Amino acid sequence: MIQALQTGAYLVNGTEIIPEDGEAIQKVKQQTGKETTKEAAKKETIAYSILESHNTSGNMDKLKIKFDKLTSHDITFVGIIQTARASGLEKFPIPYVLTNCHNSLCAVGGTINEDDHMFGLTCAKKYGGVYVPPHQAVIHQFAREMLAGGGKMILGSDSHTRYGALGTMAMGEGGPELVKQLLNQTYDINMPGVVAVYLTGEVQKGVGPQDVALAIIGEVFGNGYVKNKVMEFVGPGVASLSPDFRIGVDVMTTETTCLSSIWQTDEQVEEFYEIHGRKEDYKMLQPGQVAYYDGMLIVDLSKIKPMIAMPFHPSNTYTIEEVNANLEDVLAEVEKRALVSLDGAVDYSLRDKVRNGKLYVDQGIIAGCAGGGFENICAAADILKGQYIGADEFTLSVYPASTPIYMELIKNGCAASLMETGAILKTAFCGPCFGAGDTPANNAFSIRHSTRNFPNREGSKLQSGQIASVALMDARSIAATAANKGYLTPATEFDGDLGKYKYHFDSKIYANRVFDSKGVADPDTEIKFGPNIKDWPAMTALPENLLLRVVSEIHDPVTTTDELIPSGETSSYRSNPLGLAEFTLSRKDPKYVGLAKDIQVAQKAVMEGKCPLEAKPELKEIMATVQKQFPQAGEGNMGFGSTIFAVKPGDGSAREQAASCQKVLGGWANIANEYATKRYRSNLINWGMLPLLIPAGELPFQNLDYVFFPGIRQAVENKDSVIKAYAVKGENLVAFDLTMGELTDEERQIILKGCLINYNRV
Repeated sequence: MIQALQTGAYLVNGTEIIPEDGEAIQKVKQQTGKETTKEAAKKETIAYSILESHNTSGNMDKLKIKFDKLTSHDITFVGIIQTARASGLEKFPIPYVLTNCHNSLCAVGGTINEDDHMFGLTCAKKYGGVYVPPHQAVIHQFAREMLAGGGKMILGSDSHTRYGALGTMAMGEGGPELVKQLLNQTYDINMPGVVAVYLTGEVQKGVGPQDVALAIIGEVFGNGYVKNKVMEFVGPGVASLSPDFRIGVDVMTTETTCLSSIWQTDEQVEEFYEIHGRKEDYKMLQPGQVAYYDGMLIVDLSKIKPMIAMPFHPSNTYTIEEVNANLEDVLAEVEKRALVSLDGAVDYSLRDKVRNGKLYVDQGIIAGCAGGGFENICAAADILKGQYIGADEFTLSVYPASTPIYMELIKNGCAASLMETGAILKTAFCGPCFGAGDTPANNAFSIRHSTRNFPNREGSKLQSGQIASVALMDARSIAATAANKGYLTPATEFDGDLGKYKYHFDSKIYANRVFDSKGVADPDTEIKFGPNIKDWPAMTALPENLLLRVVSEIHDPVTTTDELIPSGETSSYRSNPLGLAEFTLSRKDPKYVGLAKDIQVAQKAVMEGKCPLEAKPELKEIMATVQKQFPQAGEGNMGFGSTIFAVKPGDGSAREQAASCQKVLGGWANIANEYATKRYRSNLINWGMLPLLIPAGELPFQNLDYVFFPGIRQAVENKDSVIKAYAVKGENLVAFDLTMGELTDEERQIILKGCLINYNRV
């Protein structure tokens, strides 16, 4: 089904794979009749050409990227614009689209969600942006329809910013990276590796894009095969997939932890642009005659079967056939994993979902940037046509990804077909994906064509004794399960016909409702601030020495951003840094906030010119121990705060609040064995936090211990490869070493200044 080469590989004429070995270059010459080198062949990937055209450094090893366009939704754009305003923003220098697909449910939190929307609209007017009102489109569907362009680059503040299927290299990052673009700064990375995803064959009927995506995720997530690399989709199998299908695979590449994605394009993609009235934005993209890739996945589409990602991660994949054939064994494995994911906080089992030897599902959701596409919903309608979902627990909700898609489903009859079955069609809204809509009942099991199934992401609360769980599936198999009254069923068992529906895009829907400044700013526009929209609190520069208390210790294999700062109802507080910070780690470590605040009082005393040891008397004894070895550490050169340890933090969402909330509560660092994603590490840096690394198995401290960092400011300034630290153990200091990995000069300055705002503030 999927083969991962253990070496790099050359792709010749787009169809012949030559794995890298001692004779590879000679084989290439035999095929082409031309001399080449590995270095030259690396420049023949699609990814290289796009990165080169956007790089401003003149050095392709050290990229400084300027993007063509930016996009954010209403969980992130307030904080981004507030940060940029504090840093001197006068006008959006490139197109910036503000969508409203996350805080769309304005019943939660009083006026605060709609206040965010009005903030966004007035900022679009003042600074020259685009504002997409609630329920018009989810962020990524609007970008596909209206922003993407061949050979272009888009930066978004949502992790699923992926438009590679349309020839656009897009990246999802935390808000501060967008702030840099708004201030005419650059996105700085080393030249990433490029991994080919070589597609062959054609999918069988009933197999959808989520099935292909989950098969790939299951293959590469655990071994990090594409981590922080670009996935480049090539090969003869690409042509067998419609653009809608390719988009559905592409959006899920985020769950592999890759950096970005790009696909070869063809006349089908050209037709997509033509349908959307933007034919001029199409560009044919193909790898060169000889392209070198740092790795290669060979995917035989004909062997992909309907897949399911069981709780609690998109990489926990099985074929649906395998689950049904080995139900007890699979459920036992899921429960075993749940003990780690849920820390044993609640009793968790899916055994009660087994009825007459079959797995019963309580809820089906087809939604958002992954599931809400036109072809997905049409296929679901065909599978369900003439059926009904029944009057038992099982429910089915369908969220078209944009109003134009919804309109076409109404016109072609698919909406009516679905509604006749008992399914409910809802507006373009990302809520089910992150726990702000269609939250299941306690102990319920939901199958979803959406992007993630992390613990409690669907809206349940461990701290309240609640637990629900989500499995990811394709819309087609969700529909087949719905037709079977909630019993897990692969769509390959559907023996009817799946129609080919022509899509017609109605541009008037957006023309009549979306505010587009056309890049013209109106500086006289007054920004509307609701009472929940708050400025960032003052943050200090990195001190000479740091004394940090470890206030959370997490030993899960991976810690997601949803665990660092929960989604769901907390979304209403995204515009209030102090209010949102109260939710930090609330579902993973409810003691964190109180412990962080407890030590933060010392740093607040420093900022107010008071004695930190009087504010936090416990520190007198700690500092006495420190000063035995470091007598110079003391008044005027000390900083105090907190840190956390996690094995591998930062998987999942790009939202910066996973880091900024720690900073607001006095966090100065994370200590980890590795960081799950580049974007989370960047968030830490941009909020002035040290991205510290410690080898696995070496932990000279434990929760509630103090750790002293002598000369930390000088270490950052001097680009020290090793950071010296000391765990305070009674009257003794236990020395140990940490590292931070590679930092650019700009990143070091951001850390030294205390955060990106301070770095940019004049």
